Amino acid sequence: MLTLNIFVFLLLLSSSKAFSCNQIDHNSLVSFYHHISSSSSSPPSPLNWSSSIPCCQWEGVACRSHDHRVIRLSLPGRALSGTLTPFLANLSFLSHLNLSRNHLSGLFPLTLFHSLNRLKTLDLSFNSFSGLLQPPESSGSFSPVSIQTLDLSSNRFIGTLDPLFLRRAKNLISFNVSNNSFSGPIPSSICRSSPFLRVLDFSMNQFSGGIFDGLGGCSQLQIFRAGSNYLSGWLPNDLFGVRTLKEISLPNNRFSGPINNSIVHLSSLKVLELHVNELSGPLPTDIGSLSNLEQLQLHTNSLSGTLPPSLMDCINLKTLLLKNNHFGGQLSSLDFSKLQKLQTIDLGNNSFVGRIPDSLCLCRSVTAIRLAINALVGEIPPCMASLRSLTPLSVATNNLSNVVGALNTLSYCDNLKVLLLTGGFHDETSLDDNDLWRRNGFQNLQILSLEGCNLTGQIPSWIAKLKNLRGLDLADNRISGPIPTWLGEMPDLFAVNLTKNLLSGNLPREICGLPALTTDKTRQDLSYLALPFIVNKQEYNRLFNLPGGLVVGKNNLSGSIPSEIGQLKHVQYLDLSNNNFIGSIPDTLSHLVNLMNLDMSGNHLSGQIPPSLTGLHFLSSFSVADNDLEGAIPSGGQFETFPAASFEGNPKLCGNVLKRKCGVVKQVEVEQPEPEPESSLFNILSFGLGYMAGLVAITIAVLFRNS
Repeated sequence: MLTLNIFVFLLLLSSSKAFSCNQIDHNSLVSFYHHISSSSSSPPSPLNWSSSIPCCQWEGVACRSHDHRVIRLSLPGRALSGTLTPFLANLSFLSHLNLSRNHLSGLFPLTLFHSLNRLKTLDLSFNSFSGLLQPPESSGSFSPVSIQTLDLSSNRFIGTLDPLFLRRAKNLISFNVSNNSFSGPIPSSICRSSPFLRVLDFSMNQFSGGIFDGLGGCSQLQIFRAGSNYLSGWLPNDLFGVRTLKEISLPNNRFSGPINNSIVHLSSLKVLELHVNELSGPLPTDIGSLSNLEQLQLHTNSLSGTLPPSLMDCINLKTLLLKNNHFGGQLSSLDFSKLQKLQTIDLGNNSFVGRIPDSLCLCRSVTAIRLAINALVGEIPPCMASLRSLTPLSVATNNLSNVVGALNTLSYCDNLKVLLLTGGFHDETSLDDNDLWRRNGFQNLQILSLEGCNLTGQIPSWIAKLKNLRGLDLADNRISGPIPTWLGEMPDLFAVNLTKNLLSGNLPREICGLPALTTDKTRQDLSYLALPFIVNKQEYNRLFNLPGGLVVGKNNLSGSIPSEIGQLKHVQYLDLSNNNFIGSIPDTLSHLVNLMNLDMSGNHLSGQIPPSLTGLHFLSSFSVADNDLEGAIPSGGQFETFPAASFEGNPKLCGNVLKRKCGVVKQVEVEQPEPEPESSLFNILSFGLGYMAGLVAITIAVLFRNS
């Protein structure tokens, strides 16, 4: 029994000592506490640090067991604000300091950083620290020898990055200063003082000039990132001698010249991102030696030549993005069957010729394909029906044939969401195909573009079965007949482009009841597409961001504009131009409070322009040119910004913009001079210079252009 009591006493004594706190460290933490606050707490007590509890038990604090000295302070994402107290320098045994993802500000604590000579990890990322990272000239380096991980990313640091700052950091493994405003050259000499670096991240700054030799001294480097800067010159040759590299990311710069052949020796490389530069020349012949490569992004350069057959030896490739270059040659000569892990491939906007290779069908993991803007011929391979995971597919702007056969094949791709065949087919045909009606395919399709495919006949009735369709583009064909009333019953359809066809009859009142444009139903799909689709030169990587529109210009529609059109309160683009509409402009158009582009030019409309249209505050482009309108042009609101071209061709209109006075007294026989004719026709693709023009920079009046 005595032995048990002694054991309990010693246990309690040990427990008491474990909870005790070194007084120096306690005072330092209290000073830290008083320098910060929390933007999310009320009253402002950001941390549950109570004076009745030993500091080793405080949130985010860890101590050594034998002497109770603080070794760790970790408070990421706690909405802390304020500045760092210099008394943190008294935490002389601190090895890890993590204050990331808060709202801390002030200059970088150089003295603090220098004093903590046991510090191994410092993470101040995602705060608002500012100023320079330059030690005073007389002080030398401020980096402790012990530092291994230094993350200052996503702050507001400026100026050049002085290599002396890390002169003593010989144990540094990871250095991240991304997403700041550093300028000047990349400090390549960092590898002389820190030869054991594995991660270097200089991306999203304002670094400029070339990258000089020196990075080859980091013999253990695995990740090198310097994207989104202003770097130029050739790619650093000595970087390609670092055999441990797994990632090279240098996109969105101004690098030029060829891709050095010595890159093929980086056998561990998994990610190569050199897109949006000015690189030229062919791909290295032996690029297939990069057998571990998973991401190859070289799009938007000036690379040329044929794709080397060895590229197909990169059997671990998941993403292959080569669009916007000058590549060419027979695409069918490549054997894609080896790329069983390939998920995304974009070869668009090049000069590839020949047929779409059947071997592409054997890439069973592929989810996104873009072959648009090439010179491909032949038909969509029937084997593409096996690509059940395919989500977006674009073969727009090619020289393919048999669009009906293509639709029948692709209707088996059950997960297809975006199908862009714009301008890709040139044999005249009708889409009224019974097989498509019976197949009941495309049940997940959300965007269908068949613009410029030389289609004839009427709008096919099988489209009515596509209940998830959100965007339909049949523009620039020879489709005739009426606009079917069932279009107005499609539950999710909010972007319709039927311009440049031979459609006739009235604009059906039913289409003015499109549920997605009349109700407040929120579009639920916020997911990102593997490849963006392009609408009038504007890229969209989410269907959620596509603006709503009804575009039926340049047809043979007639009758009056139905007053029910005012129900489309979520429409942003409305084009009724160059038809045969008669009657007055409905006053209900003023209900379209989200409208940005309204074109009713080239009709036979009469009466006055409703003054209520001045309440459309987002309207940045407007035209009623070439009608038979009369009276005063409304003033105020966005109408103060529209040019004379918006109203020309209406001799009975008057107003300052036309330099034609209104309200002339009839008794005074003064002949009014005729305004000088203007030959320019209003372009529905251009926007006005309204006061909201900066806010609505997305210039899409004609939907689904050259995707």
